[in-house]
Amino acid sequence: MSSSNEMMVNSTTQKIRAGLKKRYAAERRFQFYGIAGISIAIAALVILFVSIGSKGYTAFVQTHIKLEVFFDPSKVDPTGERKTDVLSRADYAGVVKASLRARFPEVKSRKDKRRLYGLISSGAGFDLRDMVIEDPSIIGTKQALWLVASDDVDMLLKGHISRDTEEDARPIKNNQIAWTDQLIADGAVETPFNKRLFTAGDSREPELAGIWGAIVGSFYTMLVTLTLSFPLGVAAAIYLEEFAHKSKLATLIEVNINNLAAVPSIVFGLLGLAVFLNFFHMPRSAPIVGGVVLALMTFPTIIIAGRAAMKSVPPSIREAAAGLGASRTQVVFHHVLPLAMPGILTGTIIGMARALGETAPLLMIGMVAFIVDVPDGVTDPASVLPVQVYLWADAPERAFVERTSATTMVLLGFLVTMNAVAVMLRKKFERRW
Repeated sequence: MSSSNEMMVNSTTQKIRAGLKKRYAAERRFQFYGIAGISIAIAALVILFVSIGSKGYTAFVQTHIKLEVFFDPSKVDPTGERKTDVLSRADYAGVVKASLRARFPEVKSRKDKRRLYGLISSGAGFDLRDMVIEDPSIIGTKQALWLVASDDVDMLLKGHISRDTEEDARPIKNNQIAWTDQLIADGAVETPFNKRLFTAGDSREPELAGIWGAIVGSFYTMLVTLTLSFPLGVAAAIYLEEFAHKSKLATLIEVNINNLAAVPSIVFGLLGLAVFLNFFHMPRSAPIVGGVVLALMTFPTIIIAGRAAMKSVPPSIREAAAGLGASRTQVVFHHVLPLAMPGILTGTIIGMARALGETAPLLMIGMVAFIVDVPDGVTDPASVLPVQVYLWADAPERAFVERTSATTMVLLGFLVTMNAVAVMLRKKFERRW
């Protein structure tokens, strides 16, 4: 009898051990799958950042060429009266061309002269104009100036255009390369930090294009979005979570809010095109329209995050406040809302980060227009960073490729910063019950 009991015990023990072995093996496999998934995600993220960074880091420097520029009074100020309107209309491009001819006097043919002029950016004349208007006393003098090189020269020196390519297959020709090498040998070429990238608006010329206009446009758009979506979203969350009676209407509203959070962003763009532009005739390609459209898109995210944050506040807080005589409004605004605010802010920042990276709805409302000037307000035409990336990615010039990647790096920097702020706010103010 005892032998039979021992066999039963051994059999049960073996089954338990086999079950435990399978369970531990399943746990190890689950951990392996989790670690593998995280590793793949990190690897993909690293590949993305390396790919963008390797193409875009060269945009943060820009090639300049040193020339002796003579501000010929006959070209700059033929009247000699130093009037601003005359100085602003002067032939500064001719001044740059004359400086290049003086630097390379051996260039005689018209064809070679056109190629010689192609070493310097067409925007160099505007830089000279600004210098003369700021200080008219330089008229009639010769100045050693660093002028912006053309995008072809810039791409050559950065290695994006190969010298070994056949001449007919590259935008920069052999004699232009020879002149550039001569300037390098004379110490007349340098590649300083590209301040223009962060101080100028868009341009048709890659070497003159900057993202400041898009940054300001993004700021105004996000300002309108936050101003509309945050107070309305928090108010709606408070009402639905704390004051609304459980009814079919409330349930219908909750279902629709959850559905709106999953609607493709381009649908909001179509709504903005049909309602705000075609019906209300709001200004096209303006931050105020983009902000309203993005506010509608961010609105459900803030409501859902706000309700979840308020729901996480323990009922004992409400009961204690009510027991001390607080009204329903006092309970919500003096106790529940302050405790839920970290979660609400986290959801708001995440929603704003998503809005900052959106392109499709803004394309539908006309923010794809070519905007050179930096906007002064929410009603001025403007672009935003994601749309600027879209515009430059479609440009044929090779120099816009690096600027596209550089702008993407700046945009990713903003997004990472916003998400990091959300994480820090949650960790600093979150309370565990």
